[in-house]
Amino acid sequence: MTATTDLVLRLLVELAPEIDPAGVDLDRELRDQVDLDSMDFLNLMEAVAAQTGVEVPERDYPKVASIAALAAYTDARRG
Repeated sequence: MTATTDLVLRLLVELAPEIDPAGVDLDRELRDQVDLDSMDFLNLMEAVAAQTGVEVPERDYPKVASIAALAAYTDARRG
């Protein structure tokens, strides 16, 4: 697990403390496995941007549907 993956998972749990991080499949779409509504997802995108400086435009949301995909997307744009 990368540092960015750890960060995204930590931010997710901060936004939704009922989520058990050990039970989250990093490669599976978040909305399929946890109760994330669109506002929660938006808050996660904002938290990631605040921590990393990488903003995810709405058109790219399908590309970052899982924790692993969001971490890879963020790492690729951090330089």
